[in-house]
Amino acid sequence: MTNDPLPIRKLVWVSVFAVAFAFVEASVVVYLRAIYYPDGFAFPLKAIVNHHLVVEICREAATIVMLASVGMLAGRNSWQRFGYFCFAFGVWDIFYYVWLKSILGWPASITDWDILFLIPLPWIGPVLSASLIAVLLTICGTDIVVRTSVAKYFKPTFTSWILAIVGTVALLYSFMSDTEAILRSGNPLPYRYELLVLALILYVAGYVLACRPVVRKKAG
Repeated sequence: MTNDPLPIRKLVWVSVFAVAFAFVEASVVVYLRAIYYPDGFAFPLKAIVNHHLVVEICREAATIVMLASVGMLAGRNSWQRFGYFCFAFGVWDIFYYVWLKSILGWPASITDWDILFLIPLPWIGPVLSASLIAVLLTICGTDIVVRTSVAKYFKPTFTSWILAIVGTVALLYSFMSDTEAILRSGNPLPYRYELLVLALILYVAGYVLACRPVVRKKAG
């Protein structure tokens, strides 16, 4: 692999895209809340018109496609493309809440609940959980891009994958274990912060392992 200069310009332009895209996403939410929550967004959630729900699900799918497309265009190899995707996703998610705070004054607190995603089931959780994940994605995405640009070691091990999978299961369970709160229009049960902490620890551990070359002992 040949060394590339540090991709600062690409990271800057991907950041510009992510911040601008976050404003577009926040704008859609502003309009939706004006329709369904004119007195301010809060749980329990109100029923949404079916065709609006379909459009929202498709919009979220399109969001992932757009962020992934940025990674595909910016990166030079598979892991670098993944790094740019993680970086774009993290910056986008952070600024999504920055724009909502600027426009609506929401969230009032990082512990306020939000609908985080709708695919395949509704994800609900405090803004803090989404923000911490976004920060981790931004940091790891940046590091992956830099490592793959200057030929530093990055190769997830079998253990790395196991840690990532277990962390993802814990995280998804923390978000989707009480989706009945949406279906029954009730208030959600207390968030399982211990699962969030567990997931973050597993992700970090798996990432550290992926950045450490495997030292093989010589026979004899």
